[in-house]
Amino acid sequence: MQTTVLKIGTRGSALALAQATETRARLMEAHGLPEEAFAIVPIATTGDRIQDRPLSEAGGKGLFTKELEEALLDGRVDIAVHSSKDMPTVLPDGLHLSAFLPREDVRDGFIGRAASRLLDLPKGSTVGSSSLRRQALIRRLRPDLQVVTFRGNVQTRLRKLDEGVVAGTLLANAGLRRLSLDHVITELLPIDLFPPAPGQGAICVESRIGDAATDGLLDAINHRPTSQALACERAFLAALDGSCRTPIAGHATIDSDRLAFKGLILTPDGREAHEASGEGSASDAAAIGRQAGEAVRARAGASFFDGWS
Repeated sequence: MQTTVLKIGTRGSALALAQATETRARLMEAHGLPEEAFAIVPIATTGDRIQDRPLSEAGGKGLFTKELEEALLDGRVDIAVHSSKDMPTVLPDGLHLSAFLPREDVRDGFIGRAASRLLDLPKGSTVGSSSLRRQALIRRLRPDLQVVTFRGNVQTRLRKLDEGVVAGTLLANAGLRRLSLDHVITELLPIDLFPPAPGQGAICVESRIGDAATDGLLDAINHRPTSQALACERAFLAALDGSCRTPIAGHATIDSDRLAFKGLILTPDGREAHEASGEGSASDAAAIGRQAGEAVRARAGASFFDGWS
């Protein structure tokens, strides 16, 4: 009788379960193991339970990972599957990000009811988003729009949109594709106009440092170019003390062994923005991201960050 090889921790939302299922499928294929060798363990997180206020007011990104990481540390699960953009730059002692799956499309999708394109919305329309980056970018492009906090899972946000709570909203194309819901998108926003969050579109796997058997299983599904791109983007975030309070965009691309990175920081109202870029060997990914973050922090000046605390 086949015994469970790996317990996979995940949030309980439809998207999180889809990501855990994809991770399981890749492990099954890589190691020739049956589905019964893996157990998907849904765990409710604080971020899932808080629906009445912005996460930036409640504690930031760690709200989506805390309970999963506790389960990892006490052995209830062997790995935790996350959306990379939800991961804090500093992880609990004893844990590390040990694998990244091939990255999906990083673009944001606009889903409009009053208009199909963000720039075509009637003046004064209300747009909903829970992301400070998206809110700041919307205000930068369309300062006349009313931007409101819009919480809930994908299905909840789409329901609110259909009920007329807002005239439009934005969601990651990657998540919608994983749920086979990308047909609801009315406009895919170009990266140069609407750059993604660091880590957007990438699924990451967290495990215990020193668990060689588990990391050996994960090594077979780790996508090196995605891992390198994320090392750059996360280093950029870390250099800026990035959290849910900071509107930050960043995107690294890999071509052969060369990496190119572009980053952007904004004030929450979108009125002030500073860009950063860097390129070099993909093996220097973290250094490229860190240097870009340090450069843009110096260029923006301390006063730029005062409003974030």
